[in-house]
Amino acid sequence: MAIRSIKKKSGWSLALLVAAMVAYLSLWPVPVQPVSWRVLPSPGYSGPHAANERLANLQIIPLGTEEGPEHVVLGRDGKLYAAVASGNILRMNPDGSSQEVFADTGGRVLGFDFDAFGNLIAADAMKGLLSISPGGKITVLADAVDRDPIRYADAVVVASTGKIYFSDASTRFAASLWGGTFEASILDIVEQSSTGRILEYDPASKGVRTVARGLSFANGVALSSDEQSLFVNETGRYRVWKIAVASDNLDVTAGGLQAVVLLDNLPGYPDNLMRGLNGKIWLGFAKPRNASADWVADKPFLRKLALRLPRAIWPIPATYGHIVAFTEDGKVVADLQDPVGAYPDTTGVTETTDRLYVQSLHATGLGWLPR
Repeated sequence: MAIRSIKKKSGWSLALLVAAMVAYLSLWPVPVQPVSWRVLPSPGYSGPHAANERLANLQIIPLGTEEGPEHVVLGRDGKLYAAVASGNILRMNPDGSSQEVFADTGGRVLGFDFDAFGNLIAADAMKGLLSISPGGKITVLADAVDRDPIRYADAVVVASTGKIYFSDASTRFAASLWGGTFEASILDIVEQSSTGRILEYDPASKGVRTVARGLSFANGVALSSDEQSLFVNETGRYRVWKIAVASDNLDVTAGGLQAVVLLDNLPGYPDNLMRGLNGKIWLGFAKPRNASADWVADKPFLRKLALRLPRAIWPIPATYGHIVAFTEDGKVVADLQDPVGAYPDTTGVTETTDRLYVQSLHATGLGWLPR
């Protein structure tokens, strides 16, 4: 009788444990409300993106204790500027020597450009749109649009008119509130509510307006050569848009001639965009596509469930080095890959006359290749 009683109690304990696990996986609150979306079958590494090793064996510029050279620009002073994870913007010679801290925003700059007066215009995911003078003085240009906070300033480009175009990657998940830039981006892409937007700041009026909205994690931004269009990476949907700068609060999902998809169904998550030489536009892929993530695109409940699992088994893609260059009409003219992913998160490229600098969100050095 005692043995039978023990077995009965063990059975009830197991049943309660299973019930608790089912309840947790089904009901435990998570911060996302996933939206179902239709994903095209992954093209894999084929066609213009045929597998290769042209990005292998990058040379590395050490950055000391710094990491994450997410955006790199060659300034008019001939110096190389790099935004890193600590909030610092580093300044150095093109070969990496004479490194110094140019400015510390106290946040995380993900993209920047220079205006005609030599000010560094930064998209800081924690602070908003900033202007940093040649002497290092930091001024907040914009941290809201019509009293709606800019939650995740990401990429920025300055037009010859002085107007500044930048992305607010997510209006749902602020990088400052959800554990940082990477963590907030994961939540936004898992949810797929497409709240990213492209903003314009006019230094003459000091006003901010919405150019376009409805993007699943609005990321890299670059201007067309005639400055009438913006190229925009939509990271969460594996594509690049071409959007008219004259657009006003345009919902890209509504279609129309002002916003067209230039590159679609890409093999990875597109991140930064940078103008290169001879009319090229460089794009970096932060991660490759993930079959599990694609499979749950139309299964919102499973995406919720995934966030209740330990992070170690989330469907985060493996590391894979990949950068491409394309023309304004969408033709891919260069494709460099490192299947091993020795240099993590190849988020973008800065092209100079003698080097390709490869940007990264997490690397401990700045990668480069001779041209």
